[in-house]
Amino acid sequence: MVDVLLGLQWGDEGKGKIVDYFAPQYDIIARFQGGPNAGHTLYVNDKKVVLHQIPSGIFHENTLNLIGNGVVLDPVIFKKECDKVAEFGVDFRKNLYISERTHLILPTHRALDKASEIAKGNDKIGSTLKGIGPAYMDKTGRNGLRVGDMLDKSFTTQYIRLRLKHEKLLTSLNFHEDITAWEEEWFEAIEFLKTFKIVNGEYFINEKLKEGKSVLAEGAQGSMLDVDFGTFPFVTSSNTISAGVCTGLGVAPQKIRDVIGVTKAYCTRVGSGPFPTELHDETGEELRRIGSEFGATTGRPRRCGWIDLVALNFACMVNGVTKLVMTKADVLDPFDELKVCTAYKINDKLVKAVPFQMTRMAIEPEYKSFKGWKTDITALQSAAALPVVMKDYVTFINDYLGVKVAWISNGPGRDQLIEIQ
Repeated sequence: MVDVLLGLQWGDEGKGKIVDYFAPQYDIIARFQGGPNAGHTLYVNDKKVVLHQIPSGIFHENTLNLIGNGVVLDPVIFKKECDKVAEFGVDFRKNLYISERTHLILPTHRALDKASEIAKGNDKIGSTLKGIGPAYMDKTGRNGLRVGDMLDKSFTTQYIRLRLKHEKLLTSLNFHEDITAWEEEWFEAIEFLKTFKIVNGEYFINEKLKEGKSVLAEGAQGSMLDVDFGTFPFVTSSNTISAGVCTGLGVAPQKIRDVIGVTKAYCTRVGSGPFPTELHDETGEELRRIGSEFGATTGRPRRCGWIDLVALNFACMVNGVTKLVMTKADVLDPFDELKVCTAYKINDKLVKAVPFQMTRMAIEPEYKSFKGWKTDITALQSAAALPVVMKDYVTFINDYLGVKVAWISNGPGRDQLIEIQ
């Protein structure tokens, strides 16, 4: 069967560590969507490493890793990432497979991303400028180049044809970017990419399932950034929810077993867009400082706020979440008071549903307050040892969502994850 692990907020929930923790229990780790705009942070031998496109099971010798067709792949960033993985003594070619249907990010996609963001002015989305959006636009517009195309003798011709199309778009936006150096580096990375195991991803994964192999599908970003169900238009360009596993890997819905949702004990967001529980005060600054809330890919300061149970409940619903992982609970250790958002006040009415368009209305979060546990939980190793006040906080969240927090992360280390029976 296929288990799914994904983020339930606006990304940055700490999924990398959680996938790394679960990886030894699975035969295959598969990325099903997203691109290099996502950063999954792991600690290997006490050293920090950020993966952007390579699945988080790469550091486990007996785990196969698949980059699925739902991903958009930047060969240049991929090559640099492989070099970083090699520093840890990992033979990255041994257990890493790439679906031939995976779409490629071109140098001109990056230029288009930049041009589009500049053209939006004050309405910019907060793109990482990695070319993700334009690559997905070419996919849905049936213009894109895929990994399997690299092996065709007409690949260069196909590339030039698409680049010319992009250059016309850039001219219409009155934007010029010299991509000569980018292009040279890109073609070098294409040759590097050709040395990997390029497979028909959907047959590969379904054959492994027939053999009784277990798969963990790894998502990027978060559910509230889903292109259909997120805070549109301030979203990513792919389906980040569990439904994206079927289209992003080529597996049938009945193959999905558990959906493991990851949420922080509070809430953060990078980039523009609505964020009802955002704190613009000293508490928000304190959450950012203690939690080291800066983007793994961009380094941008993350916006911080209290946990939003309205949005979280919505994410649990559309994903069919069966188990929860709460990360960064230790960040809340010093606080005297904690708050959770239980409803939105819109036009003097309390609602518990995520509105169609958050940017068109004033949303005031309705909070329930809790006493802080004021205890250092980073060294705790069992659920029984957790402070009673913390258990009250978690129990309320369990009851509100109707899904149980099954693991609590109490620090960045691999061993800092407490299972709740």
